[in-house]
Amino acid sequence: MIRVHQGDITKLNVDAIVNAASESLLGGGGVDGAIHRAAGPQLKEYNRAHGGCLTGEARLSPGFNLPAKWVISTVGPVWRGGEESEPELLESCYRSCFELALENAVHSIAFPAISTGVYGYPKEAATRIAVRVMREFEPRFGEIVACCFSESDVELYQRVLEDGG
Repeated sequence: MIRVHQGDITKLNVDAIVNAASESLLGGGGVDGAIHRAAGPQLKEYNRAHGGCLTGEARLSPGFNLPAKWVISTVGPVWRGGEESEPELLESCYRSCFELALENAVHSIAFPAISTGVYGYPKEAATRIAVRVMREFEPRFGEIVACCFSESDVELYQRVLEDGG
């Protein structure tokens, strides 16, 4: 089941939450900063051992002080007009997160809208990629949550889900 939720991803009671991270995995602004603050300083220390993460890849960390058992950090592409493999890289973010989740017996997972904040990815195009990959993996998960910041993002996800993605 894919569910759209408006609220704070750090409060969700799911097996794993996805972090839209920077390549260092050491925290930043937006969702990344919120997850690091809620998880506590242990997340940053744990992630130092990963040595970073390339765009389109994902890394697993414990949730520490979060309700979620795991944090799956992924680095989304910066939008540069769509001619520098941004769609393929964004799709790879979602796929990498799902594959890492399956390897670690995750049954419920929540995603933010990867790359649509300061990285500037157009929201509709990003939502269509997210929903397409979510639908592909949906049979293998009990719950997939698209966690949205704003009401307009909720409406966009609902519309894309209703029209088939």
